[in-house]
This record gives sequence, C-alpha cells and structure tokens, in this order.
Amino acid sequence: MVAASGDAQPDGRPTRLPRSARRKQLLAAAQEVFVAQGYHAAAMDDIAERAGVSKPVLYQHFPGKLELYLALLDKHCDAIVAHVQAAMEATSDNKERVRGAVEAYFDFVDHESEAFRLVFESDLRNEPAVRERVERVERGCIAAITDTIISDTGVSKSRAELLASGLVGAAETAAQFWLAGGRQVPKSEAEALLAALSWRGIASFPLQGEPQEGAWAEGEPV
Repeated sequence: MVAASGDAQPDGRPTRLPRSARRKQLLAAAQEVFVAQGYHAAAMDDIAERAGVSKPVLYQHFPGKLELYLALLDKHCDAIVAHVQAAMEATSDNKERVRGAVEAYFDFVDHESEAFRLVFESDLRNEPAVRERVERVERGCIAAITDTIISDTGVSKSRAELLASGLVGAAETAAQFWLAGGRQVPKSEAEALLAALSWRGIASFPLQGEPQEGAWAEGEPV
C-alpha cells in the first residue's frame, strides 16, 4: 500500500505534503488500483483509501477519475518517448541506435510493467482522450527514429516513417509478448534477438550519398 501522508504531527494530525509530493503519491496509488482492477472497476474511494487520504483531498488534485487516469498516461507516455529519443541521440552508430530503441521498450516493460499495461493494455482504449495519448506515444517514437533514418539514408520522409513504424511496432509487440509470456527468454537475449532482426533489415539501406539499388530505391515500387 502507498504510504499515507508521512509522520503525524504532535497533535495527531497528518503532516501536510507539498503539492507535488502529494500528487506523486496519489498517482502511485491510482496506478496500483487501475492496474489491479481496470479503469471501469476502480473507484475514487479505492484510490483515496490506497493513498491514505480523504476523498476531498483526492478531488483537490484531480476533478474526476478520467482526469486522474489521463494524468498517469501523460506521465508514462512522455517517459517512453523520452527513452527512445535518448537512444537515438546517445550514439551515431546506427546499429546501436536500433538496439537502443528496442531496449527502451524492454526496459520500460521490465522496470515499469504496471505502467506498460496501463498504457498499452488499457480497458479504456475507445475513449478518445486515452486513444490520443496512446497514439501520441507511437507518433513520438516514430518521429524520433524517422529523423535518424532520413539524416542517414536520405530516403523520403514517408519512406522513413514507414520504416520507423515497423521498428516501433516490432519493439512494442515483442516487449508485450515477452512480458505476457512470463519473461521466459532472458531480457538481454530477447533484446539482442529483436535488435538483430531489425538491424538486418535497416542495414541494407545505404548511408546518404551512397548509390541506392534494389526495389526499395527512391521511386521504385516495393
């Protein structure tokens, strides 16, 4: 259970937390409840109880359950995109960039499995605001990889986006499958397998300035 509001004051009243600390506490409690019960079954009463606060305190920070859920999604969606962007910026070695993008998803799944389920296995995916956030994750990750592919290969943006979407989709699906399967393959090996699969495809694209050959060349049907 998430800790309540800290040590009590001498008169027995709970210590008041700074607003940012209280918000962090409430989000942690909400995540536990949403993952355990799903959005529809979760109640604000449950979240307040898990956080050790009264409902009025909870409503001071979040006007409703949906707003609380969206705040959690925003937090984790931004984290995933930041991880992929960091992988792209960490090196100029494209093979390592591919591996880094794969690792970003597996690291998130491994260390933040509750958050991953919250984002990608939500029972509220048909809610427009939720769907927009999930799509924003995919767009953000695709954009980060697209820029790298364009700068290195010189292919058009539409082609680079298509390649990037394939890498993102593979990483997301494989990481989700790995988690659901109980992590039967060691994480480092799973990352290496998927990175090798992805790299063997992307490595066939020449660096910018090199001659383009084959069915994928600019202007050629694929």
